[in-house]
Amino acid sequence: MKQWVITTEKYLDTAEILALRKTIEKAKLYAQSRGRQRGVRDHAIIELALGTGLRVSEISDLKVEDLHLRREASLIVRSGKGGKMREVRFSSRLKDIIKGYLDYRDSPSEYLFYTGHSDKMSVSALQQVFKKYAREAALSEKYSIHACRHSYAILLFAASGYNLKLVQHQLGHASITTSSVYLSVQNEELNAAVEKL
Repeated sequence: MKQWVITTEKYLDTAEILALRKTIEKAKLYAQSRGRQRGVRDHAIIELALGTGLRVSEISDLKVEDLHLRREASLIVRSGKGGKMREVRFSSRLKDIIKGYLDYRDSPSEYLFYTGHSDKMSVSALQQVFKKYAREAALSEKYSIHACRHSYAILLFAASGYNLKLVQHQLGHASITTSSVYLSVQNEELNAAVEKL
């Protein structure tokens, strides 16, 4: 069986992440100035995707009770791939964003993200949110919200000193072989560095 490879078409680079973050921050501030919910919610959705690497189905299924925001910020994925449950840690920056969103939201829904018509956002609705802001940030049409997962994995892999076990745990991969696809990105960076010598 041939293993798939992470290429630059599958993840956002640092400049693209920055452009997306600027766009969603602007949308959040505009929504708050008008007393609206959507921009604040959308900001939290994309920051959560960038800051945890959750699959889009896992974001859709996330409930408020799955968040742990006291000391070390984490969340519980109850319905991961293969029905597996896992804990995912995240940054204090993302914790503040989620707390701000929870304080602002006006729905009694048990799900973290909801719409005006439903207590739970569907996978396709989450995809549409990402596509909307990706367009506004002038990102390529090739990206889907799954690019946030790959981007997170690549940044985590580098920040952890290239610790594949940590990436495997955070992303909920059943096998470390799946996580090893991110080695190809490290090899690309190594090749680029060697060429600069």
